Amino acid sequence: MKPSHFSFWQKWLTWANVMTIGVGLLVAFAGNSLFFDLHNAGTERVFFPETGFTPETIQLKNWLFGIIGGTIVGFHILMIFISEYAFKRKERWAYRAMWTGILSWFLIDSGISLYYGAVHNVVMINLVALILIGLPLVMTGRAFSESDNMGAVAGAEAS
Repeated sequence: MKPSHFSFWQKWLTWANVMTIGVGLLVAFAGNSLFFDLHNAGTERVFFPETGFTPETIQLKNWLFGIIGGTIVGFHILMIFISEYAFKRKERWAYRAMWTGILSWFLIDSGISLYYGAVHNVVMINLVALILIGLPLVMTGRAFSESDNMGAVAGAEAS
């Protein structure tokens, strides 16, 4: 893989995580804003088809969105540090850690969402995040092969 191609995808990975931090902040502090109208409508339709959101339900949702938003922010800050340091140096553990983190989140979150019929969450949130972060991981996979990684490790030890 050409260094310029790897650099492009590595920067994509970093900026995808930066944007996702922005989404996490919106989730935490603006979960009832126009940014989440479709998601909130889908949640209301699936879980509260008869009554809609009551004031108590909105309060519970806001609390849960605060927790979820904080988790999104923390997870993606960690992903940025991995991308900007170990991933950039082509350390294999960083590549594996990023795939393990994003896939474990995606499978658990999507599985639970599908179980409860919240397909809107999988389509509007989960698949978008998986593609945004998974694409640069797919595109850089060859750079983490045995032969490529040995040079990166030797270069890191020399610095």
